[in-house]
Amino acid sequence: MGSWVLALVLGSVVAAVHGSEPWLNETQVYSTNANSGSNGVFVGLTLIQSAAAKGALCLDGSLPGYHLHRGFGSGANSWLVNLEGGGWCNDVKSCVFRKSSRRGSSNHMERQLQFTGIMSNRPEENPDFYNWNRVKVRYCDGGSFTGDGADASAGLYFRGERIWQAAMEDLMAQGMQYANQALLSGCSAGGVSTILHCDEFRGLFRSSTKVKCLADAGMFLDTVDVSGQREMRDFFNGIVRLQGSGRSLPRSCTSRMDKTSCFFPQNVVPNIQTPTFILNTAYDVWQLQQSVAPKRADPQGLWRGCRMNHASCNSNQLQVLQGFRNQMLDAVRGFSGSRQNGLFINSCFAHCQSERQDTWYARDSPRLGNKRIAEAVGDWFFDRADAKYTDCAYPCDGTCHHLVFRGDY
Repeated sequence: MGSWVLALVLGSVVAAVHGSEPWLNETQVYSTNANSGSNGVFVGLTLIQSAAAKGALCLDGSLPGYHLHRGFGSGANSWLVNLEGGGWCNDVKSCVFRKSSRRGSSNHMERQLQFTGIMSNRPEENPDFYNWNRVKVRYCDGGSFTGDGADASAGLYFRGERIWQAAMEDLMAQGMQYANQALLSGCSAGGVSTILHCDEFRGLFRSSTKVKCLADAGMFLDTVDVSGQREMRDFFNGIVRLQGSGRSLPRSCTSRMDKTSCFFPQNVVPNIQTPTFILNTAYDVWQLQQSVAPKRADPQGLWRGCRMNHASCNSNQLQVLQGFRNQMLDAVRGFSGSRQNGLFINSCFAHCQSERQDTWYARDSPRLGNKRIAEAVGDWFFDRADAKYTDCAYPCDGTCHHLVFRGDY
């Protein structure tokens, strides 16, 4: 069993600010140590020059972009499109804050990113997808690629849906239209994006193309926090209202539920037609910190230790977390009943496991049914075996890479 220690440095957090409380950026959770042990290639940023004419702009009006590493050999006509994660912004203040970061402007994006985990170009790190065309679409709209609006007075563009469309059109012209197989993936906010856009992605290709979707750490639940409030519902409602996301959400959901409910993946996955794999921890640390026991719901700080380190949770707190696990399992129960879908729900205190080399495919990676995550996903995509794995309750799993935090947020 391993534990990763993450130091939370507020000055580097570029997440949404909810009122006066900084909302931890998911990328803070999965970027630290994410490349540990990986020899993955560094890939340059491509700006989408055709995006401006389509109004497909980052929050600050700059061009969106992606990183593309070409496939080769047997993978030359296979495409893996990864939608970057990294929090959201739900009001003008948080979006203005965000637009001066790499999460809201291509002017601040890294010019090169290392491709690790499911993005790696090395067979010993990524056995099934290493030689595919692999793309990371950068995330700079703050609304999981859904918004369509603007706030002229604040200099904000909410154009997530247009960025999605411009990126896909550009990639199709780059050769993706000839794909014989394609996988859409994403982690955290990118996992939400993957679920919301999965059937759209399927619609880009010929019927003969094998198309599937992988959502990692994207099952943000519409849960009640320890003070009885629904923090995530309030937050997602802000996104949908501010950014005009409703028009971009799957109609299979909005035809029967309100728009905010349809930003929650649990209400979308029952109607996804495209084969999908849900990878999630049953004790997602981001949700523990931000929607189960957020600071505003814990004014006396009774949950502070538990939020930062699962080993500090008392028996009553663990009982609350077991209830959250039950909600997670209930949310995917119908989904997992479909033969075309895959599932890997492990009982770890973690967040995002497909893009970290140590959790995706390494000697000591987490396992269920003696399968590492990369092996389970590969079995599912290539129809080698049934791939539905649900862990026993904490603390039974000795293969976890738990995340432990230093400091407070």
